[in-house]
Amino acid sequence: MPHLSEQQLAELRAKLNNSLHDIEERLTNNDHYGLQDSLRDTTNELSTLDNHPGDLGSEVFERGKDLALVEHNELRQTRVETALRMMDEGRYGICVTCGKPISFERLSAIPETMYCKEHSPQTFHSIARPVEEQFLYPPFGRSSLDEHEYNGFDGEDAWQIVESFGSSNTPAMAEGRDISDYNDMEIEASTELDGFVEPLESFIATDIYGENVCFYRSKSWKQSMDAGDYVDDDELEGGPNTY
Repeated sequence: MPHLSEQQLAELRAKLNNSLHDIEERLTNNDHYGLQDSLRDTTNELSTLDNHPGDLGSEVFERGKDLALVEHNELRQTRVETALRMMDEGRYGICVTCGKPISFERLSAIPETMYCKEHSPQTFHSIARPVEEQFLYPPFGRSSLDEHEYNGFDGEDAWQIVESFGSSNTPAMAEGRDISDYNDMEIEASTELDGFVEPLESFIATDIYGENVCFYRSKSWKQSMDAGDYVDDDELEGGPNTY
């Protein structure tokens, strides 16, 4: 520690001792942020077995916060104690990565640090990504097979089924410019047929014996009539029934 004077070391030791005392007080005086209290004590109930889990949402949140605070203080306590030990051994103020002296200004701001500014772990942001993401890009990854002229059920089809039940998107956020109905929000909803080959199969039906042909005035039926693809059954003399 030749780059630090006796006065600077005394100042830094005082800061470390004050930090250690403050941490020990916070962990001791409030019983580790209340972690030693049982759920019965916090809810004033003899048993929580008859409660819905949602009734304990606030208690679960507070207990998670207490755990995070305790872990944070215990980690900082370990770092402060390590810094004091290194100071007694004459190794304080030296970066454990590169071996170069840590500036007094940095030690004054973070007395328990063991790294210089260039090698502080907090300054490194890993750009490594999970290998699974290679199969998830583009969306649907390996499961989207439309580009390979695949007509079977794939990942995109699975998403379309889920999306048909609704999403947070609005027509204003749709890819198409002529979307006016939430039912048309699905991917390729206007071009793909779900469960049938020809549009007429979605609105024409028979009974169980293949007789009594009838039409269902569905959305597909209306679109086919507007496009002039089929003749309205009302124009057919003695034509099939309609519903």
